[in-house]
Amino acid sequence: MSSSFKKAQSPAPEAKSPKGKEKSPTPGPASPAGKKSPTPGPAKSPTPAPTSPVADESSEPVGLLSGAHWGQQELDEDNDSTLGSDAESSTASITSSILHYRDVLGRTYHSDSVTDTEYWGPNDAKANEMLDIFHATLVRLFDGKLYTSPLNEKEIENAIDIGTGTGVWAIDFADDHPNCNVIGTDISPIQPSWVPPNARFLIDDATKEWTYEENYFDFIHLRFMTGIIKDWDALYKEAYRCCKPGGWIEQLDCDAGWYCFDGTMAKTSAMAQWGPIWKEVGRKTGLEFHVVSSDTMEKGMENAGFTNITSEDYYVPGTPWSDDPKMKQLGLYQSVALTHDIEGFLVYFMPNYMGWTPKEVANYATALRREFREAKIHSNIRWRMVRAQKPLDA
Repeated sequence: MSSSFKKAQSPAPEAKSPKGKEKSPTPGPASPAGKKSPTPGPAKSPTPAPTSPVADESSEPVGLLSGAHWGQQELDEDNDSTLGSDAESSTASITSSILHYRDVLGRTYHSDSVTDTEYWGPNDAKANEMLDIFHATLVRLFDGKLYTSPLNEKEIENAIDIGTGTGVWAIDFADDHPNCNVIGTDISPIQPSWVPPNARFLIDDATKEWTYEENYFDFIHLRFMTGIIKDWDALYKEAYRCCKPGGWIEQLDCDAGWYCFDGTMAKTSAMAQWGPIWKEVGRKTGLEFHVVSSDTMEKGMENAGFTNITSEDYYVPGTPWSDDPKMKQLGLYQSVALTHDIEGFLVYFMPNYMGWTPKEVANYATALRREFREAKIHSNIRWRMVRAQKPLDA
């Protein structure tokens, strides 16, 4: 069986969206000249992928600044407030061993009784709110759509959301597909107990052997998994085994690094350092924090046996600096999500692998929040949507 995949074009140097050429502010990227997509795919991409980057901090590193660089700065944390508010999270009723969370620098994490995988994301209310804001951001990116794969709406029976987090995607998908059995899996029981009758959540480690039937799922969904999986090939092979012939797998993910195409991001800024920091963490842990630029998703799906692989890139502003109305709104949402819980990304790896002190972590987070609020840096996150199908004759 053969497979192929395509990529969207490279980003453009323009910091602002083009004017006067198209009525819609969010046209889809064109396919490469002379080639057609091997799958029906979405009718239209929700946002354009710019072309020909002028500068890319992740490809032109200037060296990683030490934690001491941030610790020596005198930053006023009292005048630096995150956007959003803390709220109570509702959890399902499960065993006390699973609810026995670890505490790291005041943040709670999954129980060691669930998995031996080194997952770094907190599971407390603040982190969960950040995940929900990102969900709202990504749904807006795709104009209200939860997926882009060409599913047969009338025949889809079973779907699974791997790494479901707060479960909001699985709940929305179940509401939209009342005749489909929807499963959401995660290593933390942070999902609500009131869910659609056709949805359920399981505490499960997707990096282990999957316990589902072979050829079972019509649709396998993954999102925001960068920096989590060590053996991507093993994950995709399990997904392939459990996917129904003709079924689809879809993943939306990003690189842990900021892209800037107009020179507004100084090499020593906190935003510019984000990419080098996570490259170093990846080197020390074996985790992949740049699944987009490494083509991890496409290669893994192809190696597992999936075919009809297609992908598109979307450069979404990290702050509301764009003149394009949709991009400006998406920039605001991404800014709110990231500034809501910057520490949630840092407090596990920075002390344990980078040797940063709590003050250095706090000061770096403060500097980063300040740059987000000022919105002087025209930064972008590079999201990639990848779809693939299990052959009908598999």
